[in-house]
Amino acid sequence: MKRYCPLLILIFILSPYRQLSAQVPPQTDPRHYDIITAASAERIEEDVRKLAGFGTRSTLSDTVSETRGIGAARRWIKASFDKISRNCNGCLEVFYQRNLVKGDPNTRIKEDTWVVNVVAIQRGTLYPDRYVIMSGDIDSRPSIGTDGTTDAPGANDNATGMAGAMEAARILTRYKFPGSIVYAGLSGEEQGLFGGRHMAKVAKEEGWDIVGVLNNDMIGNIEGIDGVIDNTSFRVFSEPTPVTESDRQRRSRRFYGGEVDGISRQLARYIHKMTATYMTNLHAKMIYRLDRFGRGGHHRPFNDKGFAGVRIMETHEHYHRQHQDVREENGIQYGDVIEGVNFEYAAKLTAVNAITLAALAWAPSAPRQVNIGGAVQASTTLAWESAEDNNLAGYKIYWRDTTAPQWQYSRFVGNVNKFTLENIVIDNYLFGVAAVGKDGNESVVSFPQGIIRRQ
Repeated sequence: MKRYCPLLILIFILSPYRQLSAQVPPQTDPRHYDIITAASAERIEEDVRKLAGFGTRSTLSDTVSETRGIGAARRWIKASFDKISRNCNGCLEVFYQRNLVKGDPNTRIKEDTWVVNVVAIQRGTLYPDRYVIMSGDIDSRPSIGTDGTTDAPGANDNATGMAGAMEAARILTRYKFPGSIVYAGLSGEEQGLFGGRHMAKVAKEEGWDIVGVLNNDMIGNIEGIDGVIDNTSFRVFSEPTPVTESDRQRRSRRFYGGEVDGISRQLARYIHKMTATYMTNLHAKMIYRLDRFGRGGHHRPFNDKGFAGVRIMETHEHYHRQHQDVREENGIQYGDVIEGVNFEYAAKLTAVNAITLAALAWAPSAPRQVNIGGAVQASTTLAWESAEDNNLAGYKIYWRDTTAPQWQYSRFVGNVNKFTLENIVIDNYLFGVAAVGKDGNESVVSFPQGIIRRQ
């Protein structure tokens, strides 16, 4: 009679479960915690003080001086990116991106003006033409947008966003990524989003595969005009659906839903999830609007070209510190000066950007051609185009109540291109699919765009 070791029997019984669990990727990537702690308030403060010290960075200001004006500022920014690149053995491609804006007496640029962006690309090791972008604005302005001479230190608006992009580059150049990361300083924002418009135009013409644009505009103020002091939250503005969609796509939403499920809104949800997962005591407040009421920012030109893009900024603004000449009037201090910036808060929001950039650059490409079916059936089926990616662990299906702002439920379904959720009725939920890497990093959720017809 043969005798079997109880331990071997137990291993034999559990081995299928062990194999199954090994296929499920981890829920978190510990590298993100290291990225968060690396964000330095001291370095951000140093950069903000340097940028504010140029006196004014108006797009219309001096371009020749070495100490004052936007010319001196953008040369210093480029030199800073060059230094970061030297420290990582030349891992950044640093260059100016120039665009001549013709003068128009009816606009905020009266005379022909060169609008110059500063761009640094950390090229991906496997997918060099797939980009995730973090931008800040180089330029500032006083009370009058066409005034290029009056002091406009722009400490919060937007030296903080620019300093954040530089700090993110310092942190993330310590790592390698399959996809490319772009750190951009954009100009001409205060005169009409000219720098972003030019960069988005170039990206469209050159066929950039842009995963998302994180536009940082004012990430350092915690004292609001409403009297609230808050360093525990920030806002993410996103448009609901792309302005480039077709009439057919708009009509289909009447029957299939998706009014708040465009690519920019999915990017905003992704930022919310990354913050909730990795950053204690910080809340991403999603704002269902392109930008602040009636206003605009440098993510909009990318949205206009059909790219996903959001604005990241403080929750409570102080309007006495925006677009104001530095002065005291009726006992009120006006002007965007250093004293209005909280550098620890700016570092936290920089960390939000950095982990989002890293996760998207490490993650596989989002699934394409996602279709859904299940009308008058007990179950819901999703199908998608699978990708060739050595880092791909498989796919995760997300779903939520139709009135819920965030994805509530999920199921990892493995490396397949079709899956049926049994007894999940399509009428009661909204659905999406994300690609998951072996390291646990996920793509942005892809919302279904097509219908699987019942056989």
